[in-house]
Order: sequence, then structure tokens, then C-alpha cells
Amino acid sequence: MEHIKIKQMEILHRPDGKGQLVLEGPVSPDRVSACHMHPQLDAFRRPAEQHEALIEIADLPEGRIIMATDGDQIVGYVTFHYADEYERWSEGNMDDLIELGAVEIANDYRGLGLAKKLIMLAFQEQQLDNVIVFTTEYYWHWDLESTGLSVWDYRKMMEKLMKNVDMVWFATDDPEICSHPANCLMVRVGRKVPQSSVEAFDRLRFRQRFMY
Repeated sequence: MEHIKIKQMEILHRPDGKGQLVLEGPVSPDRVSACHMHPQLDAFRRPAEQHEALIEIADLPEGRIIMATDGDQIVGYVTFHYADEYERWSEGNMDDLIELGAVEIANDYRGLGLAKKLIMLAFQEQQLDNVIVFTTEYYWHWDLESTGLSVWDYRKMMEKLMKNVDMVWFATDDPEICSHPANCLMVRVGRKVPQSSVEAFDRLRFRQRFMY
């Protein structure tokens, strides 16, 4: 299957008048490598380690990095890739099932709408219309401390963010998602995805009901 990658770019002028931010992607490994990470981008790994992870994802055939930079510093990013091999979402070996894996914005750059703009940039030119994109939202990954939001308010914020690209809540019996009521699975089925792939994804979502 062909993974269409059409690079998009947007310039965002900072409201404080201190220059501009560049939003771009999918970017090449070399482009990611030429930048360095903002020290506040540490939600998943140490910044240097996450930088290496972004370079690796950008080099994958299906991998996509959409990032915001201030000069040569990465201040926000969104990742797309196949699910990790230990997750149920990889068990169907579906080449048209892509995970929106991470969304992270440096604290100093929040409030500018970067997450929304980066995600919307990823779906421009209908380049993800031939795949199912999913994201698994787990409350333990959410920055409740810095935002001051409750678990439920953060969940509402994430749902609103994902709905900007027509991702909606889907039911599942996945144990990790079911382990807390705030966790959720959100999905966008591209308009060019065949029914056979939708049915295969349904079998992944509800493993239990197919065992009896």
C-alpha cells in the first residue's frame, strides 16, 4: 500500500510579536535531525531520547512527524506510525491502520492552538483518506498538573481536539482502555478505506466477542 506524504507548511505569527513559528510535515529524518528539542518536551522520554525517536519515526515508510519549530528548536510535534508490536492494534497486520501516537507541545508555547494546527496540517490534501487513523487516550499520559484540569475536563479537551479532524469515540474491550472510564479510543476512517479493513479493525476492537 502506498503511504502518501505531501509536505504541508504554515507560518504562525506569535501574538507577542516575538517572531514566527513554522509548522510543517511530514518532515524528513534529516529535517528533524537538524533541529533540537525544547527542554520542556519530556512527557514521554527525556528530550534528547525523544528527538532520536522522532528521527526514527520520520524514517519509517508509514511514519509521519508534523512539527512546530521556533528557529531551529522543536516546540511541538505530532507522530503517526504503526502500532507497537506488543499492542493488540498490530495483531491484524493491517497496512492501512495508523496510530496517531503522540501530541506534545512545550509549556511555554501552549495557548497558541499549536496542537490543533499540527493535527489539521497532517490531514491536508486528503493524504490520510486511504487509512484508518486511531489514537488511544490514557489519562496517565495527560499533563493534569501543568494544566490544572480534572481528568474529565482533560478528556473533553482531547475529544474536542481530535474532532477537528473528524476523529470520533469508538467502543472497544481493550483492557488498558477499559481500566479507567476516562480512557478512550478515537478513530477516523478515511473515505477511501475498504469495508474489509473496517471489519478487520472491528475484530481488533472487540477481541472478546469473537472468542465465544
